[in-house]
Amino acid sequence: MAVSGDDTIIGIDLGTTNSEVAIITGGKPTIVEDRGEAVLPSCVGLDDRGAVIVGRQARNQAEAAPERTVLSVKRLMGSGTRVRMGDGDYAPQEISAFILKALKERADRAVGREVRKAVITVPAYFTDVQRQATREAGEIAGLTVVRIINEPTAAALSYESGSTGRGTLLVYDLGGGTFDVSVVRVEEGVVEVLATAGDNRLGGDDFDALIVERLNAHIEKELGVEGARGDRLLQARLRRAAERAKIDLSDQPWVRVEEDHVATVDGAPAHLACELSRTEFESDLEPLLDRSLRAVTTALQDAAVRPSELDRVLLVGGSTRIPRIAAVLAERLGQEPHGEVDPDLCVALGAGVQAGIEMGRDMQAVLVDITPYTFGTSAAGELYGMPYAHQFFPLIRRNSKLPATRTEVFFTMFEDQEAVDVKVYQGEDPDALKNVEIGTFLFSGLNQQRDAHRQGLLFTYSLDLDGLLHVRARERATGREIRGVVENAIGRSTGEALGAARERVSTLWGGARGGEAGDAAAGRGGEPAPASAVPPDVVRGAEETLARAERALDAAPAEDREEMINLMEDLRGALKEGRAGQASELRRNLDEILFYVE
Repeated sequence: MAVSGDDTIIGIDLGTTNSEVAIITGGKPTIVEDRGEAVLPSCVGLDDRGAVIVGRQARNQAEAAPERTVLSVKRLMGSGTRVRMGDGDYAPQEISAFILKALKERADRAVGREVRKAVITVPAYFTDVQRQATREAGEIAGLTVVRIINEPTAAALSYESGSTGRGTLLVYDLGGGTFDVSVVRVEEGVVEVLATAGDNRLGGDDFDALIVERLNAHIEKELGVEGARGDRLLQARLRRAAERAKIDLSDQPWVRVEEDHVATVDGAPAHLACELSRTEFESDLEPLLDRSLRAVTTALQDAAVRPSELDRVLLVGGSTRIPRIAAVLAERLGQEPHGEVDPDLCVALGAGVQAGIEMGRDMQAVLVDITPYTFGTSAAGELYGMPYAHQFFPLIRRNSKLPATRTEVFFTMFEDQEAVDVKVYQGEDPDALKNVEIGTFLFSGLNQQRDAHRQGLLFTYSLDLDGLLHVRARERATGREIRGVVENAIGRSTGEALGAARERVSTLWGGARGGEAGDAAAGRGGEPAPASAVPPDVVRGAEETLARAERALDAAPAEDREEMINLMEDLRGALKEGRAGQASELRRNLDEILFYVE
C-alpha cells in the first residue's frame, strides 16, 4: 500500500562521494535501492547529447569527459564558486540539486507517489553558510527541508534505533570530503551530543590525492614526461586509478597501477606501470590521520570524557575501511572500533530515523544536538593587553545545546553615533577578523532620543534546531529592531536567484533521457511540473504563515506591523504568479518576524 506523499518525509545523506535516501517502512528506516544499488555516486554530468546524467553513468564518463562531469561538489557548498560543466557554469547548489532530484525520485517510486519533504544530513563542522546552501539545494530540487542534522548525530541515531543499549559513544565520521568526530551519550532512547570537532577539508579525496601525487611523480621521473599535471584528461584517469588502488590496498599489501598511453615520448606511446605498497600509503597518510586524532582529543576534552569512559567507538564513512584508521584509533583510545552498522549507509539510516520522528512516528529516539561553532560579533575592546577595534565577543558558544538563545548589551562608541554595522562571526579566535564573517546588518537612525546611547543596543542570537542563526538587534531607548536569519550571509542566494536556479535545473532535468536521471524521469509518468508552479506543500505552508500573521497583526508593535503587511502582500502576489522560490523566501522572512511578535 502506497504511503501518502503529503505525509512522507525522506531521509537523505548528501555525501561528497556517495549519497543515499531512506524511507520508513514497518517502523524502521530502509535504504531505497535502484536496480539493486543502494548507493548513488555523487557525480553529475552531461552526456554527449547534452542531457543531464547523475550517478554511476556520470562517474563512468568522468575519465573520458572530465569537462562534462562534476565530482565532489559538496566541498564547494557555500563557497560562491561557480562550477563548469560542459558549456555552462553552475552554482554548487544546482549541481547538488541534481543529486537530490535523483534520490527524491527513487523515493517517489518506492512510496508510489511524489514526496516533497526531506531531512538532509550535513557534516557537523559545516558552517552556517554551508548549511544554508544545503537547504537551498533542497529547495531547487523541489524539496522542503524540514530538518538538517549533523552526520555523526545521524549515525548515532541509526545505532540507537537498532539496539537497546546505552552508554557513551565516539562517532568517527570520515567521508569522501569531510571529517567529523562527536561524543554522544545514549540513554533510554535519548541521543545527546556532548561535543563535536572536525575538519571540512579532510577526507577520502585527500587520500586519493596522495596516490595521484605518487603516480605523477612516477610519470615525471620514470617516463620523463613533462606537463602531465596540466593534462586534465590524464589527471581524471589518475584520480580514478588512485581510488581503485586505495580500495585494493585495504585488502592487499601491494597493488599495481597500470594505465595505457598516458603520454607520448619521442613519438612513441608511454604507458604507466607502477607498484604501490600499503606501507608507503600508510606513511603518506600519517599527517592527515594526526589531524583527525587532534580533533578526537578536542571532542573528548570538550565533553569531559576520558577514553576509558567510552563504551563504543563507531566508524562512519567509506574511508574508515582503511585498516590503518581502525589501528590508530585502537592505539589512541584503547579499544577496537565498531563498524556493525554499514559505514556507507548508517548516516542515511539515521536521517530516516529523524524523518520518522518528524512525521510523529514512534522511533524510540529523541535527538539532543549541539552547535560545533561559537557565534558572536565584533566590537571595540582589548586584545592581548592592547586596545583593538575588532575584538570577538562570543554570544553562543560551541557545544551549546540546540536550540540556543543568548542576549548581550553593547554600546555605541560616540554619543551622537547614528549607525552601527552588526557583524556576525563564527569561530573561536579572540580576533574577530580571524573568524568567519557570515553576515552583516546595518542599524541606522540611532540615538534620536536624549541619552539613548547610555542604554545601549541589545543583540540577541538564536540558533535553531538546524544550526541556522537568527539575529536580532534592539535599541533599548526606542524599542526599534532589526532582525534576520543572516539572509544576506556570504554565499546566500536571493529569492529571485533561487527561482531562476530551480527553473534551470527543472528544464535540464526534464530533458534527461539516460542514466539515473533519465530512468527517474521516465518513472514519473510524464514531464515535471513547470518551475513556475508552486508545489502544494509550499502553498499550504505559506497559507499557514499568512493566517498566523493575520491573527498577530493587531498585537504586533507598530514598527513591525507595516513590514508584516508588505511581506503578506508580496507573499500573496508570489503565490498567485507562481514564483515558488520567492514565495518560500518571503514566507521565511515573515516567519522570522512572527518568531518575535507572537
